Amino acid sequence: MLKIAVFGANGRMGRAVTRAVTASADAEVVGACTEPGHETVGQDAGDLAGLGELGVIVTADAVAALDEADVAIDFTLPAAVEANLAACRATGCALVMGTTGLEASHEQLLGEASNEISILYGRNLSIGVNVFTELARLATRYLGPEWEVEITEAHHRYKLDAPSGTALQLGEAVASERGQKLEDVAVMGRSGQTGERPAGAIGFNSIRAGNIVGDHSVALVSDTESVELRHHAADRELFANGALRAARWLVERPAGLYSMRDLLGFG
Repeated sequence: MLKIAVFGANGRMGRAVTRAVTASADAEVVGACTEPGHETVGQDAGDLAGLGELGVIVTADAVAALDEADVAIDFTLPAAVEANLAACRATGCALVMGTTGLEASHEQLLGEASNEISILYGRNLSIGVNVFTELARLATRYLGPEWEVEITEAHHRYKLDAPSGTALQLGEAVASERGQKLEDVAVMGRSGQTGERPAGAIGFNSIRAGNIVGDHSVALVSDTESVELRHHAADRELFANGALRAARWLVERPAGLYSMRDLLGFG
């Protein structure tokens, strides 16, 4: 039985992970953690997830939450990355990291920690989104660099970062296929007198409204035709299911930094 600890057990995604793991036949939640001082400390993770008691009490001590765990699943905030990584390194616990909004400094920490533990980091852990990303990569390859690319994403009103991690993942796939660095060609929204569209630019547009789980589209446009790829997330359980699949895969791997591309076998 795969033993899983949930970081951010009080959050929307943490609760979804608890439900997904509990519903599986081969995994169980053995630890749950949240930030110090949070009102859910001392509560049962199962109660928070709407499952009834699981006998797993939410703690603010990340090391204690990992005591019995083979792997931790983390959907928290960038501010928690350093402490959560330190706890995993201290216990030798593998880590599936789904937190978005990370800076280069956070990614450097992931790289350093991966010398000691196995880590799978993905801006989006949905299987469908990662196949969608490969389709965007292939479309870019075969349509060519003269096609202009616009990426649009929509999420619920509570999302804290924009553009979404998934939108950036899509942009990086397109830019990589073109031999570009995304930071050199990204155009984040437009307003006022913007002038002509720069050659080779990759545009990003963000919508925040209602309770949208996550919608993404990639439009590739030439002077004579266009191709549009879309992914619609109907329920955040899909991200939790992807994280659980990643956890199953990761515990069989040696120390290193992995991605969903590695899991899915994309070259």
